[in-house]
Amino acid sequence: MNQQKPYILAIDAGTTSSRAILFDHKGNPISVGQHEFPQYFPQEGWVEHDPIDIWKTQRKAIQDALESAGASLDQIHAIGVTNQRETTVLWDRATGEPVHRAIVWQDRRTAGICDKLRDQGHAETFHKKTGLILDAYFSGTKISWILDQDPELRARAEAGELCFGTVDSWLIWHLTGGQSHVTDVTNASRTLAFNIHKLRWDDELCEILRIPSSVLPKVVSSSELCAYLDPSSLGLSTESASSTSSTPEQAAAGENAAGEDAQIPIAGIAGDQQAALFGQLCLSPGELKNTYGTGCFTMMNIGETPVLSEHNLLTTVAYQLGPQAKPVYALEGSIFVAGALVQWLRDQLEMITQSSDIEPLAKTVDHAGGVTFVPSLSGLAAPYWNPLATGALMGLTRGTEKGHIARAALEGIAHRVREVVELMLKDAGKALPGLSIPALKVDGGASQNNLLMQMQSDLLNAPVVRPKITELTAFGAAALAGLATGFWSSTEDLQSVWNEERTFAPSPNEHTQRSLELWMRRIQAINSDHESID
Repeated sequence: MNQQKPYILAIDAGTTSSRAILFDHKGNPISVGQHEFPQYFPQEGWVEHDPIDIWKTQRKAIQDALESAGASLDQIHAIGVTNQRETTVLWDRATGEPVHRAIVWQDRRTAGICDKLRDQGHAETFHKKTGLILDAYFSGTKISWILDQDPELRARAEAGELCFGTVDSWLIWHLTGGQSHVTDVTNASRTLAFNIHKLRWDDELCEILRIPSSVLPKVVSSSELCAYLDPSSLGLSTESASSTSSTPEQAAAGENAAGEDAQIPIAGIAGDQQAALFGQLCLSPGELKNTYGTGCFTMMNIGETPVLSEHNLLTTVAYQLGPQAKPVYALEGSIFVAGALVQWLRDQLEMITQSSDIEPLAKTVDHAGGVTFVPSLSGLAAPYWNPLATGALMGLTRGTEKGHIARAALEGIAHRVREVVELMLKDAGKALPGLSIPALKVDGGASQNNLLMQMQSDLLNAPVVRPKITELTAFGAAALAGLATGFWSSTEDLQSVWNEERTFAPSPNEHTQRSLELWMRRIQAINSDHESID
């Protein structure tokens, strides 16, 4: 592999936009291309994307990132892909045309299918084999739903004419000119059809879900040369890259018609939260990160033994560094509303003009004044998984000010993360006795809120560490690709790239304890769907 090429291209396929970032050997983001795409809400609780929109905006983002850096494809050493997980795409194997809009991870239309599977006694089977719970969040029931809408589609799927993929598979299919139908172990582990112990699609689960095995992609590790870019797919040319595509078998063997150095390898794939975990270099058991975005996603590295949660957390594949390497697993807690709560205060209540105003408003008071804000605007995810729970603002008095509400909103986000982390310690402690929080590494937009980060540190009574690299998810994908191709020689080499920007040391006080006591009472009231009268 030509190590003189200066850049790794990271494709970051998000829920609302497509992004492409060029990283240099020091981990610096050299340029970014980004384009939003439409969101479709055909019914209450339904969320869809047009897969063609995803591909077109991703293609344009790559073109823009190259143009902004003044770079050509000749300078790309390898490509890493990270993506919104669980979002489900089905397309025609011959034409590459989608046969239905993508059903997004947020979509709840298959909740009834999950209820039926639970009633049939399948919940424990899915939990033991996949580490997941039966929930509409995951891809498996989405595939079933699409195929059940049209008998012709199901017949075509069973005849091998259709492909299923999460967004990584969909993009790689197009980037390779339709030559490679692959996904990685992290994305496969979010489908309800993948056995995380045996690292393969599970025949029993596919039969229960009524998923034809012929639609499923080949599963590869998170860091290996698994495909080659067809430059014509991007409408770009390169002197050193032949437009002759490889077969998947040639790509996996590191071969292609033009020679190993002639094309650009796709060599890293990971779902977005796993990519962020790897980008944070949480490489030892017990290390954990939290991404503060629209929601919060907390993940803890638990090593090479998958520990099934007893507290409604998810066990998932964190990464696998090569096809012969043992996989590393993680516990995950998903929190559906975090930054979305601040957006709600901005857009619906008009308490603030822009999201960044929440911190100075919260600082107008020293504490929340007995106010608790439970941010369950879209139900309660981990560890409650109560889709009927609603948000609640409790403890209001005549003396309550906007600052108290703003501060309680930030505390509510931090409390939800604290709940998940404490349960992770209990679950992981079975395999890792004496486990404690070394530090919580943080990323995402709201991690720039210093007050929130200090609250988080106080409630966890542990350090919160914010890195200098802000593009952690994309960097994780780049790092996985760079390790597979020699751009970075080892994970130790990556350590020199990751640098701390600030650490928030815990300093809990009597207000921290009061906030915790009120939270524990009030969250239970909400989860029980009671009218709280605290």
